[in-house]
Amino acid sequence: MKKMKGLLFVVLMVLVITSVSLWAEGEREQVKAKNVIILVGDGMGMGTMELGRIMEYGKDGRLNIQQMKTIGLMTTNPADGIVTDSAAAGTALATGVKTFNGGIGVDINKNPVESMTTYFQNSGKSIGIISTNTVDDATPAAFGAHVADRYAGKSEIVRDYYDSQWDVLLGGGTKYFGPAKQDGVDMIEKFKESGYRYVTTRDELMNISGTGKLLGLFSRSYMNYKTDRDEYISTEPSLKEMTMKALDILSKDPDGFFLMSEGARIDHASHAADATSVWLEMIEFDDAVKYCLDWAEENGNTLVIVTADHQTMGIAPTETINIEALKNISVSAEYMALQLKKNADETAYTLESIKGTLKEYAGIDISEADALELQKNMSVDLYAYKLGWEIGSVVARYMGVGVFDRTLRAVGGTGGHSAAWVPVFAEGPGSEAFSGAYDNTDLYRMVLDNTN
Repeated sequence: MKKMKGLLFVVLMVLVITSVSLWAEGEREQVKAKNVIILVGDGMGMGTMELGRIMEYGKDGRLNIQQMKTIGLMTTNPADGIVTDSAAAGTALATGVKTFNGGIGVDINKNPVESMTTYFQNSGKSIGIISTNTVDDATPAAFGAHVADRYAGKSEIVRDYYDSQWDVLLGGGTKYFGPAKQDGVDMIEKFKESGYRYVTTRDELMNISGTGKLLGLFSRSYMNYKTDRDEYISTEPSLKEMTMKALDILSKDPDGFFLMSEGARIDHASHAADATSVWLEMIEFDDAVKYCLDWAEENGNTLVIVTADHQTMGIAPTETINIEALKNISVSAEYMALQLKKNADETAYTLESIKGTLKEYAGIDISEADALELQKNMSVDLYAYKLGWEIGSVVARYMGVGVFDRTLRAVGGTGGHSAAWVPVFAEGPGSEAFSGAYDNTDLYRMVLDNTN
């Protein structure tokens, strides 16, 4: 009898353990998300976030990103070196495949590789891509285009977008959609003919309702820095507003959606060592994160991931940083560059305009020696974006900002990127999988494994 009772007990325990295991397995399956939102802060490292936090909220404040429950760390090296550019990094995130700097959606042999957008689109989900850069730039392009050269292939990237027929595409970059870059074909008209609604201003975007594909191009090139919008009387939407509208449209798909939203100009400001613009772009990105977290909490079944493709220029607050003076700067370093005047024979920018611009917009009385050095570094052949790099580095030095020296940016192929690890934050079903330390190629499989 005792043996029978013992055997019965063992059988019952086996049944209980089996039932618990099956229940746990079922629970694991249930935590998979229907919707995925990935927010990419281009060039956003730990120091970038801390600079934004300190300048916006003070040392006791918190970013919205900080409320996310799961935190991981990610390495970013490309296939062909130590330091990645946005093309190789974006490809790793979007496809799980390492490639060379400059390559988009291809492997090291230049063969096309499938991105998570293709996987999700084939699964019936709607797809949205947003960037404050041009929509044909490296990070957005890595999620759906296939070119061996991110710069030479911009026109092809637009055609890949057309072939993909994503549901929402928002950002800057009309110049690569026009006939001049598309062998006489107006790609905007082609998008419209295939059923896309087309908007070019914030007001037009916010008045869009209902379902249907949407193309929004709000500038000829990249979108304006937040710092400069008042100066240019900008009609562009913010990153948060583009994200809001994309979620409104994409969420109407009963099969779910994938959205990638990029705060691209964090990287641009970091290249210029422009701490004021880094701060404001970082906070605009963080505002978009908050909207996504709130939306996911209300609607459920949504995995939200926040990360970066790489870190740029070692940006960080330091003991010497003059936060109040930085807050008083009202325009970007790039805007300052556009105010410079050339000398009579147009071979250099005048010392008078260099000194006057820095005094007027940054409140700096630059020395004669620094003005001469800046004049030497600012070739008249440089376009405003790269002129801003030189001005920003001088402002950063006078303001005590923690940032790489301009010479590192000048000699490097990435313009000042580093191989520093970048953060990954996650919230929602399956988010626990994103804790720990891993490579950027791992993100692709982790996303797919935790999505229905």
